Amino acid sequence: MSFREPLVLVALGLLPLAVLAYVAAQQRRRRYAVRYTNVDILASVAKASPLRHLPALLALLAFAALLVALARPERTVAAKREEATVIMVTDTSGSMLAKDVLPDRLTAAREAALTLAKQVPEDFRIGLIKFGSHAEQVVEPTTDRGQLRLALNSLKVAGGTAMGDGLKLGLEAAQAPIPDGLGGTRKLPTAIVLLSDGASTRGEDPIDIAQQAKKAKIRVYTVALGTPNGTLETKRADGTTRNEKVPPDTLTLQDIARDTGGRYFNAPDADQLEAVYAGLATRFATVREKQEMTATFAGAGLVLLLGGLSFSLLRGGRLP
Repeated sequence: MSFREPLVLVALGLLPLAVLAYVAAQQRRRRYAVRYTNVDILASVAKASPLRHLPALLALLAFAALLVALARPERTVAAKREEATVIMVTDTSGSMLAKDVLPDRLTAAREAALTLAKQVPEDFRIGLIKFGSHAEQVVEPTTDRGQLRLALNSLKVAGGTAMGDGLKLGLEAAQAPIPDGLGGTRKLPTAIVLLSDGASTRGEDPIDIAQQAKKAKIRVYTVALGTPNGTLETKRADGTTRNEKVPPDTLTLQDIARDTGGRYFNAPDADQLEAVYAGLATRFATVREKQEMTATFAGAGLVLLLGGLSFSLLRGGRLP
């Protein structure tokens, strides 16, 4: 819980003083009772119920609640986000054919991307960038899930890993203006999901592009697909084959996520990748909002105050 006017809470320091004043008043009453000679009255005082202190306690609690209300308390709650833009930047380099992630890395990435598209709200705009030896925008940000599905199914592997170029295209797509229907443009919350299974081998430095995303306040969520011991069978010029290790570049992906305020995920298998994308869908579909609780505390304070007054009147026919 946080407060818009936290300085008001300093007044809570008056509560111990109020308790001391009440105790002092009760002691004065006892001294007066001892000096009083009416035996019947003294007997009634001696048998007084502890409930006589309840009105004062309720009044004290009411005072505390009203002070907290004046400080304008807030709590953070999860609210549903109806619109946003998600740019998926997906590796399609040759190593995406490795089978350490079954049935292969590319197929697993495609299925996970479809999961994300299904689980985010239908008004979310989703774009798709692929990068192999070069980067290409396959789908501009759109709410058309059919177009996105066709594009994902058509992904093919080719060449090296131009991760920086792919991230740069993703950043440009994320920053593209959106018509507001009134002749102007508007901004939507935007995030980039960067999936890669290897080190960048050509093009822009992805760390440099991450710094640009940081300045634009666009978070990049990175996913390292594959295992450290993943291999890809390749053919030599003489027709023989060899197994080449193709581990993901986890350090670079971690740096990109950290620099942009996103989050890094490790996906060594298809199930874990599916869970990562499902979790991202939930994360993107909700937004943390501050909800003011002034009315709650003010209402509680008034209820406590009225309760104390009512109890005092019913018990003794007078106010405390």
